Amino acid sequence: WVRVSDTLRTTSAAAIAQLHDLGLRTVLLTGDAEGPARAVAAEVGIADVIAQVKPLDKQAQVARLQATGARVAMVGDGVNDSAALAQADLGIAMGAGADVAIAASDITLVRSEPLAIVDAIRLSRRTLGTIKQNLFWAFAYNSAAIPLAMAGLLTPMVAGAAMAFSSVFVVLNSLRLRGFRSVQT
Repeated sequence: WVRVSDTLRTTSAAAIAQLHDLGLRTVLLTGDAEGPARAVAAEVGIADVIAQVKPLDKQAQVARLQATGARVAMVGDGVNDSAALAQADLGIAMGAGADVAIAASDITLVRSEPLAIVDAIRLSRRTLGTIKQNLFWAFAYNSAAIPLAMAGLLTPMVAGAAMAFSSVFVVLNSLRLRGFRSVQT
């Protein structure tokens, strides 16, 4: 007998564990046979396995998960993943993947490294949090300053300085994202 298998990346189990720590459910969706798929899933810490799935059926499986109310991120690198990547709420292609998978995805990771998926999710969450903070403070500033200015309680010079400070705050708050560090370092 001849047995052929893919080699797992050494960081795969760590990436899955960190995705779970982020509160994400992981599912192995593969065209491989049930036995090898379950063995790989067990090795990296994935409990849910959907195996022996044809390429177009991958898209249907993603749609089925979405129909349950789940927001689905699909990670893939092959031609057979492209329809599912396009169907997913977030398609993530690995940079060394097929051109059609890269074209069908929303995000292409330059490094074909599982921990890069964790970094992308962590950075996007942090960015969204920063955007929400900036919107809150801009709204709070305008909610307070406009009525005060209309009532004549703020001089134009003070109002202008406060507006400038508000812009500086948004920029400085956004610059905090530069401190983001990869899980790999």
